[in-house]
Amino acid sequence: MRHDRDVLNAADELSAGPVRLRRWRAADADALYRAVRESIEHLAPWMPWAAQGYSTSDAETYIAGTDERWGTDHDYAIIAQVDTVVGGCSMMARIGPGGFEIGYWVHPGHTRRGYATGAAAALAEEAFRIGADRVEIVHDAANVASGAIPRRLGFTEVDRRPPQEELTAGEVGLDVVWRLRAPASPVV
Repeated sequence: MRHDRDVLNAADELSAGPVRLRRWRAADADALYRAVRESIEHLAPWMPWAAQGYSTSDAETYIAGTDERWGTDHDYAIIAQVDTVVGGCSMMARIGPGGFEIGYWVHPGHTRRGYATGAAAALAEEAFRIGADRVEIVHDAANVASGAIPRRLGFTEVDRRPPQEELTAGEVGLDVVWRLRAPASPVV
């Protein structure tokens, strides 16, 4: 994976099947806060950042941080219908050189519509476009819904390990790691 900042700069918007992904904007803070607040019971068992509640200030701080991290990590709003924030997703450069970990969440009122699957597929494609050789999705073994997405997209389960982050109430303490390798370049 190249380390030239321009090469690592992902697109600001991505097509994701039934939704589009858009880089977070400061103006999204209220929509993010509302989506998380309405999803807190759905998110808290799996997301350490949601386990203690979520405030407007948390949303503003998160969105400001996405600008600071852009070029290393790439965070997007998942947008459906007419500019409605229905979740969030990220490509995080925390699995070592050449790779991105993909994460996602969707408001419970918008699950089972292909939004997280579309978002993960678009992020994987974008990661490979900007030079990644692999992407991974990591979830707790108890989070069966999250595990269905990498399986559906052709990822391979490569590991089960103790969690590397704070354990939340819904987790059993066993992370499942899924990996997808970049498609081979055609021989010219």
